[in-house]
Amino acid sequence: MRRPAKIAPPKGKLGVLTVGLGAVSTTFMAGVDLVRTGAAQPIGSLTQLGTIRLGRRTEKRSPLIKKFVPLEKLENIVFGAWDLFPDSAYEAAAKAAVLSPQDLTKAQNFLSGIHPMKAAFNRDYVKRLDGPHVKKAKTKYDLALEIKEDIARFKKENKLSRLVIIWCGSTEIFLTLDKVHSSAAKFEEAMKQNHPAIAPSMLYAWAAITSGVPFANGAPNLTVDTPALQELARKHRVPICGKDFKTGQTLLKTILAPGFKARMLGVEGWFSTNILGNRDGEVLDDPESFKTKEESKLGVLEYILQPKLYPNLYGNICHKVRINYYPPRGDNKEGWDNIDIFGWLNYPMQIKVDFLCRDSILAAPIVLDLVLFLDLAQRAGMRGIQEWLSFYFKSPMCAPELYPEHDLFIQSMKLKNTLRWMMGEDLITHLGNEYYD
Repeated sequence: MRRPAKIAPPKGKLGVLTVGLGAVSTTFMAGVDLVRTGAAQPIGSLTQLGTIRLGRRTEKRSPLIKKFVPLEKLENIVFGAWDLFPDSAYEAAAKAAVLSPQDLTKAQNFLSGIHPMKAAFNRDYVKRLDGPHVKKAKTKYDLALEIKEDIARFKKENKLSRLVIIWCGSTEIFLTLDKVHSSAAKFEEAMKQNHPAIAPSMLYAWAAITSGVPFANGAPNLTVDTPALQELARKHRVPICGKDFKTGQTLLKTILAPGFKARMLGVEGWFSTNILGNRDGEVLDDPESFKTKEESKLGVLEYILQPKLYPNLYGNICHKVRINYYPPRGDNKEGWDNIDIFGWLNYPMQIKVDFLCRDSILAAPIVLDLVLFLDLAQRAGMRGIQEWLSFYFKSPMCAPELYPEHDLFIQSMKLKNTLRWMMGEDLITHLGNEYYD
């Protein structure tokens, strides 16, 4: 990919459409409103609080990322959504019970003005949910066309110059690549035939891409991770990324595992269990949806630890992942890990982690960063898979001939070096020999 000759400035307003108006979406929307009114700080957002080193350390140039690259301002973002329930964003946020009553009250007027469009929902793909606010159409292709109409109408009614769409909906059942995913033509015909390999999330992705709108997949669904939709993304010059927001337990794995590997400490086993009581937990209580999530969470250690390269350290690792739906916990997920490691002369040691996290609080700044970075990527003329955004995902997409990079620190370097590359700055390698010549 060539370096952008020019990055178009962010003129006009940027629209954000989330697929799903549940805990993550409403926490994201309310948070942005609170931040831009000065009632809160954007904690957890790299685009808002992060800095980037430029040049040599002796130059002492470390501007805020939002002042280094031309990101859209929060004041210019307009929100919309689809959901299978007709509740306003305020009603949905109140039911999700993520935000304190005080914060919810501060954002009430703003959230009350956001009403979701009807969802393209099929219970065959998310079996533990059902709702009345759902589109009806003869074929999946017709549903996708209705989504395209929604996108065009939202853009026109709100006088927007650009859009980004993010899947913040539930985890669908586990699907593997099918021949209907092999090309854009076969994919379109499969939609017309109501083929079971075409899930609702794919309809949103197809509608976004063919409308020229960047798309991010925040769930572990197959969605845009198919040759057909990647072909369309290149054709329509649309950036895409995914899959599965990296928030709680997996975030810690991608922090801890690189440390073990860097110090050549062996890992015999890693047992992970989660309890959560939000809508996500209810959906994952279904074995078919859990299978999709399990595949996403299990792949992390294999790619970071590389057992084929280090068979004596990681060749026999026992990696288990469990997720349990426990309604009393609500959105405050608990991730518990037991890690059996070994060191010099094979002496065993143990590490235990108990992360009492807030799932949507960790996900909301990810959504904000992806919105702003995808918009930047499109204005820079970048298209197709945006591997530099792997930093935000449990199961990052990459070119077919590559393996995904899961190491959080490598991902961070890749993201910041991409920003440097876009702006014509030298890449940072951390070699540093020039200081000692």
